[in-house]
Amino acid sequence: MDTTQKVAVVTGASRGIGAAVVEAYRGLGYAVTATARSVQPSSDPDVLVVPADVAEPGTGARITEVTMDRFGRIDTLVNVAGLFVAKPFTEYTDDDYGSMAGVNLYGFVNMSRSVIAAMLTRDGGGHVVNISTSLVDNADARVSGALTSLTKGGLNAVTKSLAIEYATRGIRVNTVALGVIRSSMHPTDPGGLQAALHPVRRMGEVDDVVRAVLYLEQAPFVTGEISHVDGGQSAGH
Repeated sequence: MDTTQKVAVVTGASRGIGAAVVEAYRGLGYAVTATARSVQPSSDPDVLVVPADVAEPGTGARITEVTMDRFGRIDTLVNVAGLFVAKPFTEYTDDDYGSMAGVNLYGFVNMSRSVIAAMLTRDGGGHVVNISTSLVDNADARVSGALTSLTKGGLNAVTKSLAIEYATRGIRVNTVALGVIRSSMHPTDPGGLQAALHPVRRMGEVDDVVRAVLYLEQAPFVTGEISHVDGGQSAGH
């Protein structure tokens, strides 16, 4: 039996979903590189903390290098880092576009390009998981988030493209598309407005997302999947 410790890299790891994903992979016995623009040090010897901005050129290569130096391999990348700005389309600024495209699109390319290259250097393949939104597939008149759909929609598309490109080389690529999750952005729901966006009439919890990521991690026959964790939004209203 192969007892080699597997390794995950998690972006957006300072809080919320990212921090919970780090904890979940440690629960599976993985060593983890946890990165975010501002992230607290860890006393866990199997957690490598790397403060970094995924939208900054060179970040993906640097994080890959330090992870390989420390742990010797990368098995999974979870691209949690993301940016959501909700406003009417005509009120978006060039800075809004630059910021969202920088994190949501370039951040994905920056990290995934280097990590996948590292995965290809050994037998055993790997897994990339992205975090997207159900707004890509199911626009809602109550949510003005066109740039979110534009940039996160790119992740949905590239998930399928890369899943096929690397299918014969053991690298799987999947995405978890979310509804509204209770987080620092939405810690409470006065009047139930966020819950009302979902057919199940509640917001999602961070644990709902983590369960979906872990399912995909442990489902070796699943690749190119857009898994909706959205309380039924993708099914209809």
